[in-house]
Amino acid sequence: MNEIENKRISKFLSLILRHQPEIIELRLDENGWAEVNELITKSAKGRMHFSFEDLEEVVETNNKKRFAFNEDKTKIRASQGHSIAIDLALKVAQPPDFLYHGTAQSNISSILDNGIEKRSRQHVHLSADKETATKVGMRHGKPVILTIRTKEMHDDGIAFYLSANGSL
Repeated sequence: MNEIENKRISKFLSLILRHQPEIIELRLDENGWAEVNELITKSAKGRMHFSFEDLEEVVETNNKKRFAFNEDKTKIRASQGHSIAIDLALKVAQPPDFLYHGTAQSNISSILDNGIEKRSRQHVHLSADKETATKVGMRHGKPVILTIRTKEMHDDGIAFYLSANGSL
C-alpha cells in the first residue's frame, strides 16, 4: 500500500473509531473496540475499501500509534482522542515534571482566559517533547507550545492517564 492510501485509511479510521461510528453503522463496545470484520464489511458498503492486511499495515506503521488491535486481532480501537463516550480503562500515571501542549496561536487568548479545555474530547492530550507538540499545534494554524508544570499539578491532586500509545 502506498503512503497516500495509508493516510486515507488512517484518517477514515480516526473519524469512525474516535468520533462517528454511526456513519457506517459500526458498533463500538463500552471500551471503544470494534469487530475487525464488521469494520471492513461496513466500510466497504460505505465505499471505503481496505483489506485486513491494509488495516494491519496502518496500525503497525502509524507513527503516533493511533490504533491498536486486541491480542488476537479480532478487534480494533483508537488509542486516544475520542469525542464519544467510551472507557479506555486508562491507567493513572506519574507525569514527568513538564509536558507540552501544542495549540494554534488563535487559541491562546481563550486558553489564558479559561485554561486548557478538553472541549468535546474526553481528555486533554499532552506531549512528552516540543517537536510532537509543535506538530499538533500546526494542524490548526501557527503553532504555540505551552510548557505544562505537570508535577505540580499531580502534586495538587490532578490525575494523569497514560494512553495505550504511551501518551499522557
